[in-house]
Amino acid sequence: MPESPIRKLVPFAEAARAKGIKIFPLNIGQPDIETPDVALNAVRNYPHNVIEYSHSAGMPSLREKLVEYYKTVNIEVSPEEIIVGTGASEALLFAFQSIMDPGDEVIIPEPFYANYNGFATNAGIQVKPIFSSIDTGFALPPIADFEKNITFKTKAILVCNPNNPTGYLYSKEELEILRDIVKKHNLFLISDEVYREFTYDGKQHYSAMNLDGIEENVILIDSVSKRYSACGVRIGWMISKNKEVMATALKFAQARLSPPTFGQVAAEAAVDTPEAYFKKVKDEYLVRRNAVVEGINSIDNAFCPNPSGAFYVVARLPIDDSDKFCQWLLEDFSFENQTVMLAPASGFYSTPGKGKNEVRISYVLKVEDLKASVKVLDEALKVYPGRK
Repeated sequence: MPESPIRKLVPFAEAARAKGIKIFPLNIGQPDIETPDVALNAVRNYPHNVIEYSHSAGMPSLREKLVEYYKTVNIEVSPEEIIVGTGASEALLFAFQSIMDPGDEVIIPEPFYANYNGFATNAGIQVKPIFSSIDTGFALPPIADFEKNITFKTKAILVCNPNNPTGYLYSKEELEILRDIVKKHNLFLISDEVYREFTYDGKQHYSAMNLDGIEENVILIDSVSKRYSACGVRIGWMISKNKEVMATALKFAQARLSPPTFGQVAAEAAVDTPEAYFKKVKDEYLVRRNAVVEGINSIDNAFCPNPSGAFYVVARLPIDDSDKFCQWLLEDFSFENQTVMLAPASGFYSTPGKGKNEVRISYVLKVEDLKASVKVLDEALKVYPGRK
């Protein structure tokens, strides 16, 4: 089972804090944005005196509420086409297990969310990475790169849109390229859209659910974690119009009994979050993104693309090894008694050796802290023994 590149540095951070060093945690996608009151109050005011199992597919009232939500983003689904999981993580695992047998393959553009590797290991399947370059801003790789990696064992293509870890927002045209590949080879297209609300620069998110001609091939993965800054609620879901897929996934859902009750209560209420909340959050993330991108690009020999979605960037730094550098920041460096905690990008690649001079930064702190973080990073790079 692969180690989490995001969490493996926690012991070093704990040791640094014990020495009195302030750490700016830019390694994990845990927003500091407040969870909407409507979700918190629903849990506080839970009216029942027994916390029961729910339906294995999730509370009917939650699934009905999600149908209403999807209508607002131009996606038509029914409650029967939704299975609620303990986070998008479990929903994705259900999808893997339902459409692939051990030894089958899923194609994923890299860098990708590191836990996709863990879910694949759990399901006994293989990840086939397709390299996307920081020099293109991590745009969709050429169609030829997909074609040459498709074998008789290939069952699906997985994309995260907007992307974690890069923040790249796939366009409608890029998704239509994927649609054509999926249709030609009769594959599934798994689309992780948990960051749908977070798009910038006037760009709009386009859902794989709206691709014509592959309605039975698309599996949507979604969650309340990022949308409502409710990561600890642990509620996500998978959606598919393919009845056979959903019937199979339900068996996996039944095997784990039901998703958490309080999480579902909070998730159902969160759907009523007013639009003003999202406008305020998006405006805040935009300012944060600009602070990070401009700050990184002002550092000698560093480069950071300007992403249009989510709240992450992958930056290229003048370093020899991102794993060593990120650990060194916590073990051996501080500037004015401060340091930064980053995620080495090597853990977001499946191809050995990739991402060694790249890090992922989550811009989930207030702007003042982000600017201070960039200053600390700049000072660190001036003295890092492995600078290149």
